[in-house]
Amino acid sequence: MRLKRRVLRWVVWLRRHPGLIAAFGFVSGLLSFLLVERHEGVARLVAVAMLASWVLLVLERALSKAVSARFGFGLSPMLVRYLTQFTHQESLFFALPFFVASTSWNSGQALFTGLLGVMALVTIIDPIYFGRLAKRRWLFLSFHTLTLFALLLVVLPLILQVPAMQSYQLALGVAVVLSFPSLAGSITMPRWWRGMLVLALLVGLGAVGWLARLWVPPATLRLTQVAVTAEIDVERRAPRQSLRTLSVERLHRDGLYAYTAIHAPLGLRETVRHVWLHEGKEVDRIELDVTGGRAEGYRAWTHKRNFPEAAQGRWLVRVLAADDRMIGMLRFNVESRLPAGADGVDQAAQQDAPAQKDVPVKGDRAGADKAGKQETGEKATGQREAGQSEAGQSEAGAPAVR
Repeated sequence: MRLKRRVLRWVVWLRRHPGLIAAFGFVSGLLSFLLVERHEGVARLVAVAMLASWVLLVLERALSKAVSARFGFGLSPMLVRYLTQFTHQESLFFALPFFVASTSWNSGQALFTGLLGVMALVTIIDPIYFGRLAKRRWLFLSFHTLTLFALLLVVLPLILQVPAMQSYQLALGVAVVLSFPSLAGSITMPRWWRGMLVLALLVGLGAVGWLARLWVPPATLRLTQVAVTAEIDVERRAPRQSLRTLSVERLHRDGLYAYTAIHAPLGLRETVRHVWLHEGKEVDRIELDVTGGRAEGYRAWTHKRNFPEAAQGRWLVRVLAADDRMIGMLRFNVESRLPAGADGVDQAAQQDAPAQKDVPVKGDRAGADKAGKQETGEKATGQREAGQSEAGQSEAGAPAVR
């Protein structure tokens, strides 16, 4: 009885100070993100704790029965409501910074991240969360499922080092399964084909979720440095200069590097693609292998030498995950002719990721760079048609060749 009175006191106290739950959920979620960023060794512990809270939420009824059998009273419905709200807050405020950091804001990904931001705000506004959301079962279950979906996209790469494509597939599968109660409850007609309809809706939901993946940022992958350059400093593994505009003559003479530094969780091995587009039309797609763990990002580049004769216009290099979700992009323009001395250099080149100062390499693999054997393009790509030649260089030193 003494334990029951203490629990009831806590419930009453929380009811009188609901803002403290919201503030604690926000602060703890943000601190969890910062811990993961600065000390990746604790990343798995934080992620496991997040998942454990969801396991407890799922097993709430079983736990309530166990508590009732042991202590003579069950869990208060109000306490369960607050625990559910707290779990949503923790999950969203933990996952949201990852999505904000990895979102390409000039794409449809901004809508998904914006939606997560709105959901996070809803969890800290009790009149909306309890007064509007919780009273609508289908809406609350949809909110619940999307929150877990976003959390899984973050924690699966952190805990299991699951690449972007597999983590999305797993998270989508869990989301589809959890949506079953919502769909089954919304179709109440007593018809023999009710079960088949629910199954068809689940399959349709999974298909729509997969097709909509391009609007979902790869939460644990982000660009830390990008550049379009005519030359790479092999010793420092950095571009010598960043270009925004160059002439057709220089483009055909020197070729061009697309340089990217991609941050990924410790231990994660990911395949990314540099997709070269000219005036919106894809002309090349090259795969690179990326290994996580370096704070400044894993540095990799592709060197394109053969360009079409009519190369003038706007160029774009999209950096994509293996499932074609965009990590970021690089832009540059090619002009027919530029004034003398105006060709090329622009330290503030237009790019969709923040440029960082070059950092001396610590712990990089000795003798890893062998770019000189591929730069001429003769071995792998020199004889191909214009616009189809490509050789890339990854930090591991193994050229990524298409």
